[in-house]
Amino acid sequence: MTDSHESRGAVPSRQRKRFPGISSRAYEHPADRSALVALRKLSGFDTVFKALSGLLPERSLRLLFLSDSVRVSDAQFAHLNDMLRDACYILDLQKVPPMYVNQDPRPNAMCIGLDEPIIVVTTGLVELLDEEEMRAVIGHEVGHALSGHAVYRTILLFLTNLALKVAWIPLGNVAIMAIVTALREWFRKSELSADRAGLLAGQDIQASMRGLMKIAGGNHLHEMNVDAFLAQADEYEKAGDLRDSVLKILNVLPRSHPFTTVRAAELKKWSETREYQRIMDGHYPRRDEDKDTSVTDSFKESASHYADSVRNSKDPLMKLVGDIAGGAGDLGGKLRDKFTGGGAGGAKGGATGGSTGTEGPEDSQGPRTEGS
Repeated sequence: MTDSHESRGAVPSRQRKRFPGISSRAYEHPADRSALVALRKLSGFDTVFKALSGLLPERSLRLLFLSDSVRVSDAQFAHLNDMLRDACYILDLQKVPPMYVNQDPRPNAMCIGLDEPIIVVTTGLVELLDEEEMRAVIGHEVGHALSGHAVYRTILLFLTNLALKVAWIPLGNVAIMAIVTALREWFRKSELSADRAGLLAGQDIQASMRGLMKIAGGNHLHEMNVDAFLAQADEYEKAGDLRDSVLKILNVLPRSHPFTTVRAAELKKWSETREYQRIMDGHYPRRDEDKDTSVTDSFKESASHYADSVRNSKDPLMKLVGDIAGGAGDLGGKLRDKFTGGGAGGAKGGATGGSTGTEGPEDSQGPRTEGS
């Protein structure tokens, strides 16, 4: 399972566009890059990263899957093997990662490993998705591998388990949980990047939408509707008041993946952009240009994305942040009115906020499934 494209002569099973030499920058979400920059600046992260890189039992991890899962090959789960080679061919990942099927009824997939990535999918996911939906998920995992996400995912898994073991020590897990929280924030954003990679590999937006719906609602497509599912994401973003905004943050903090409706809306929106069309037309950043890429420019692009998201968001908290950034007056009154339900003053404050640039085109901001 580590053969190169040249040795196997693989071609996609149906006609899809291929992206020779594509850089992960082509599909990486701006929030993914900025969250990773913030993570690396976190106090103590470099020390922990260097220490864990030498201590993590990667060989043990590989032996575990080798001994207690089914390795995908031409002889086992051959249809998944074909999809894996297709995805690597299309995204031009020269070394095909080993892939394993693990017995677990929960639909999930992950890409882990320090030196070399390993892809693992559960039986629950294999049984849930059809061929085109599964193709998008495998492309998603190949995107993680191409972006180098596997290293940070592996450290996140290790630190999460470690935090549980030292939780009884007074203040023993405070530093660990700070890094775990930052890793989770980055990983949620990295899922948005990998969803895009899955779309580039599968090149079927409807299959990507169906897969995310199934992960949310099970194998009941006849009972679900894509437009109604996407409408949930819109309702989720703009519903409620500041109290609901705080609850949204608290709900997402322990998760490694964004909410499924948010992922679907984010991917659908990207599929309709000029950026996506240019990639499909063959105009995209190449890996051989990565060394010339400015980190400062990437960070500015990420900062610009966040500023646009705050400005155009329909979430009550983000609208308030936009008001503050725009210099809206009477902050104390705004906070009081927002949290208590407001009154005439609150309504007046809201009207003022509308003139400070908080309104604009819809741009909801959105995460391998909670599986994959």
